[in-house]
Amino acid sequence: MAEEEETELSDDQKKGIAKWFLVNAPAGEIQYVSRDLKLVLNDDDVYNEAASEAFPVYNKCHLISLKMPGGFGDVLVTSYGELQDNEYLDPKTAQVAIVDHVKQACTKVRPATDEELPSAYVEEYRCALEAEILKYVAEAYPKGSCSVYCTNGKDVEEPGSDFDLVVVIAAARLSPQNFCNGSWRTIWNIEFKDDIQKLELNGKLQVGSFSSQVGAHYFEEGNVQLDTKHECRDSTMFQSPDDTAISVANLIRRHETAYMASLEESYFKLSDNTFKDLRRKLPITRTLFPWRSTRQFSLKREISEELGIGK
Repeated sequence: MAEEEETELSDDQKKGIAKWFLVNAPAGEIQYVSRDLKLVLNDDDVYNEAASEAFPVYNKCHLISLKMPGGFGDVLVTSYGELQDNEYLDPKTAQVAIVDHVKQACTKVRPATDEELPSAYVEEYRCALEAEILKYVAEAYPKGSCSVYCTNGKDVEEPGSDFDLVVVIAAARLSPQNFCNGSWRTIWNIEFKDDIQKLELNGKLQVGSFSSQVGAHYFEEGNVQLDTKHECRDSTMFQSPDDTAISVANLIRRHETAYMASLEESYFKLSDNTFKDLRRKLPITRTLFPWRSTRQFSLKREISEELGIGK
């Protein structure tokens, strides 16, 4: 039977595959992936098209933080602060950062216009909340970044109307030399409901090495990935800006601390639960596996000895 001829992929197919790999690169690893993809594709036009479409998606999903020139500090790259292509508002400094997505760098800044900023009334609440969140992030995520944005009702001038704020927190620990990267991202949507004098909080906590979700990627002699997410709701009273900020920050602290504790508890149960489920109760040898002493085993060492590698 004649062998089937291999079909050459079209440029669009190559671009689609390249985009998938770039968008799904683990936290902090897209530059490594892009370097290898460029070599594999061996076509600058296809690579540049894929990169120009994939990098903005990746950067916003991972909420990357970039240093602004001129000593203005860092800006979060997020859809909540996106004004137009490659322009992102930093509410803390009232500056707009112009971002080169592929280079993952902020090239220049400009002052935000009055139309791009919330009213004085909304800004009082936003600024007070951001001050409390900054304190919390400094304690909980020493290398983290945060911003508070107005996503609805930014033109509200006085009590009597509703408006929405969103708290964005991002932290990443990148240690590729130790084969381990990870990120933590949380988004808290806060609805200020004036008619019932109440605030509704809706939080999305994401731990993930990938753009879809909180997580970690450990790749020394293997490929272990953690991706998880958690949603929660809460509410508090509509008070003065300072009192509201303290109340909201305390709720966020409580929920995130509880979720982190639940993750740590699950790690301790990995050997007793998750790893056991990956293997038969009794292997072919009919001998129980010594789960309580798994640390003394090295899969690589045993395979090497079995195959006589290195002798």
